[in-house]
Amino acid sequence: MTTANPFGPDVIAAVCKHMNEDHPDDNLLISRALGGQAAATSARMTGLDGTGADWVAVVDGAEVDVRVPWARPLTERREVRVEIVRMYNEACAVLGVEPRQEGEH
Repeated sequence: MTTANPFGPDVIAAVCKHMNEDHPDDNLLISRALGGQAAATSARMTGLDGTGADWVAVVDGAEVDVRVPWARPLTERREVRVEIVRMYNEACAVLGVEPRQEGEH
């Protein structure tokens, strides 16, 4: 059974734009640590829905689709930021990277 995406195209575009322009390193860390693409050299967010987020990672010069599920189903935009921050912190822990402090870019 497929459920409707709780996030409209405008929200998805805004989140992806923000992540790709302001947090490209976070995209890469998440794709490497949580998306199973340890050899990725770059990644860009391409979408999201109520159950997870999508990236395209570059691995050995080829683009690979990456899907990382949320910890729980999301229905509101404000939940997306909280969940992406959780993913980032988890990815840092997995990779042994010191996470930046809140508010740092």
